Amino acid sequence: MFFTSAESCTGGLLSQSIVSVPGSSGWFGCSFVTYSNISKHKILGVSKDSLKRFGAVSEEVVTEMVDGAVAESRADLGVAISGIAGPGGGSPDRPVGTVCIAWKLKDKQAIRSTFLFEGNRNEVRYKTVVKSLEEAIELIK
Repeated sequence: MFFTSAESCTGGLLSQSIVSVPGSSGWFGCSFVTYSNISKHKILGVSKDSLKRFGAVSEEVVTEMVDGAVAESRADLGVAISGIAGPGGGSPDRPVGTVCIAWKLKDKQAIRSTFLFEGNRNEVRYKTVVKSLEEAIELIK
């Protein structure tokens, strides 16, 4: 089983966590760090309409991100992350710590969820990585 990721607010932290595990080259295919909206569109195929209508931090956008990552990499399992790690950038609707994550098994519909993590920028990023991996493991059990 090959795994891929599409990361925004974690900026490659998920990938770094994975490759720190010996033997990960046997199951980790690649990662897409798409921090900007234009990279989400050009690299992963996220529609400009979705980015405009829902915003980069939305379940709709992470679903398109994970769909694009799995399609591009031909992975069996993918995860996509987009959020507001802080300290700025939050709003009443999407405060700092809001993170959307989507998981996808090849040929299945993506599962997506929104979380609100507390802490500073790095704590939000680390909590996001942990949650994304925990749920990915549950998905393949």
